[in-house]
Amino acid sequence: MEFWESSFIEKQTMWGFEPTESAILAKDFFLERNVKDILVPGIGYGRNAKVFIENGINVTGIEISQTAIDLARKNGLDSSIFHGSVTDMPFDNNLYDSIFSHALIHLLNKNEREKFIKDCYNQLKPNGYMIFTTVSKKAPMFGQGKQLNKDYFEIMDGVKMFFYDTDSIKQDFGKYGLVEYSEIDEPSKNMKNKPPIKFIMIKCKKG
Repeated sequence: MEFWESSFIEKQTMWGFEPTESAILAKDFFLERNVKDILVPGIGYGRNAKVFIENGINVTGIEISQTAIDLARKNGLDSSIFHGSVTDMPFDNNLYDSIFSHALIHLLNKNEREKFIKDCYNQLKPNGYMIFTTVSKKAPMFGQGKQLNKDYFEIMDGVKMFFYDTDSIKQDFGKYGLVEYSEIDEPSKNMKNKPPIKFIMIKCKKG
């Protein structure tokens, strides 16, 4: 995202290169369903993409940060990556078996979230799945900073976050094949003393 750009190299060391628990769970889910290719909006520097690629799934990414794309290339990620914002989707006319987007949708405002979900759904093959992970209202950052709208806060300068709960999940994803959602604790794998972050994993299926 834009606010990461200036100090991206420093921040990437904070997150490390291990895939998230969400990506590992999504990989297992996709393999069970014989998924061959996925679109990853917000691919970042590729720490989640590799777990899919290593298991035979073809990955196409979207990433707004050229710095992140360059870092992904330096770390051996040779997947196709579109340079741009997810708010400008679609970048191609392909339909994908599945879509995986981690920790991105909560950085968008209401109109952007609605367009993003619709654009992802439109790029799914019939019976394809899309999986989003997002911060929960149970996360410690909820309610911090300046409130911009219901459950939407500028938690620090330039960092705006929407915090999901059951009602907002049903409202945003209900008409896009919502199948299930579940809470997941994401350990801070490269920051041993930090508590896990409360995330929600949301699964939708295209009918």
